[in-house]
Amino acid sequence: MRKFDTKVQYLKYKVLREVARMAWNDELFDKALDIPKIIVPGKTPTMRCCVYKERAILNERVKIAMGGDKTNPNVIEVIDIACDECPMGGYEVTDACRGCLAHRCEDVCKRGAITFDHHQKAHIDKSKCVECGQCAKVCPYSAIMDFKRPCVKSCKVKAISMNEDKAAEIDNSKCISCGACVYQCPFGAITDKSFILNVIDLLKKSEQNQKYRVYAVVAPSISSQFIYAKLGQVITGIKELGFHAVVEAALGADMVANEECKELAEKGFLTSSCCPAFVDYVQKQFPDLAPYISHNLSPMATIAQYIKKGDPTSKIVFIGPCTAKKMEFQKETVHPYVDSVITFEELQALFDSKDLDITTLSETALDNASYYGRIFARSGGLSDAVAQGLKENGLDHFDLKAVACDGIEACRMALLKASKRVLDGNFIEGMACTGGCIGGAGCLTHGEKNKAEVDRYGREALEKTITDALKQL
Repeated sequence: MRKFDTKVQYLKYKVLREVARMAWNDELFDKALDIPKIIVPGKTPTMRCCVYKERAILNERVKIAMGGDKTNPNVIEVIDIACDECPMGGYEVTDACRGCLAHRCEDVCKRGAITFDHHQKAHIDKSKCVECGQCAKVCPYSAIMDFKRPCVKSCKVKAISMNEDKAAEIDNSKCISCGACVYQCPFGAITDKSFILNVIDLLKKSEQNQKYRVYAVVAPSISSQFIYAKLGQVITGIKELGFHAVVEAALGADMVANEECKELAEKGFLTSSCCPAFVDYVQKQFPDLAPYISHNLSPMATIAQYIKKGDPTSKIVFIGPCTAKKMEFQKETVHPYVDSVITFEELQALFDSKDLDITTLSETALDNASYYGRIFARSGGLSDAVAQGLKENGLDHFDLKAVACDGIEACRMALLKASKRVLDGNFIEGMACTGGCIGGAGCLTHGEKNKAEVDRYGREALEKTITDALKQL
């Protein structure tokens, strides 16, 4: 059974797996030269024009697997030499142009960017075109099309442009590290930095000196991943890697829902704080609404804070679907509690770097959270949990009007209305990824089926209410 949606994911995984394998065996660095060893591809190119370019790109992938450019604060990076096969994009006249006499496209263009050849076929002068799209709207044959690069099309915050070498360039002042471009790039030229070496280092030192224990905090969306094995086998596999214990981030979600509903009832209007990409988007694009972001830490940070309170020497690694979490854990407010973050893609690489076949393992139960904490993984789950929290805290007199935003475009519309005081709602649940966390860039698989898996996982929880889940604390 395939473990990944795309071959690009598989390529990324293979590099991560080999880097991890070498790190476990202390073979990653050339001790004589004190530099990383290079993973050399075969003598025959398999994906690029020549083996030299393939080798250069692979070398860049290895660098990113080892942590990437330390001078770039963003966890999303572009491999320039891998980004050269996509057309520049923009409005183009296709072969569907019939050379009509009406010339509506010419009439509507205010920049004089459209001319005609001796066959009366239209042409667009890119030096004059401002990409307004008016010509495409009036063409009776729909002969003018907007060809956008996949990365540009996927980036809903318009953080990606093309540099003079025709490679993608990310504007960090706009980027929210959601990773949509990472998943959509057909060449894998945009990717997320990995902290997999940090995690291996934590696990190895824990095993060697036993001065601290490493806890894995897993996102509830794990229930829709690793579909070739049982969830209990995945949990056992995580412990086999050297983690002391596996804790549900969903328990942190229960804690957040319990407090967030109180904050909402007190303030009257609130936006959620669970999705770091959404929080970053509010702060960058709607700063006037930033004071309304919930003051609660995310479920990841909340449960990590609780673990460290009970075990101050512990180290916490979050495992989930989210590239933006790699930015969140580095914040001053979160880093004291979370030591590192890896995605489900990277967890798969860790399993295979130790030749660990999780399908052969026994199952370990994972039951810390309630149904409501677990459904945080999909769009609408947080809103349902806040509604339940209001009920359980005797605050159901508060008239909750939740606006569950599925994807960053829906978030933008809700925030725009809220900024103009015309939103019919008092709680914005912001999820940057389509479908919620189950659509995160670090997922092994993406799709509608993941929502059903999360709901099923939620129904399997022994703790049926938030209050019951919190009694365990």
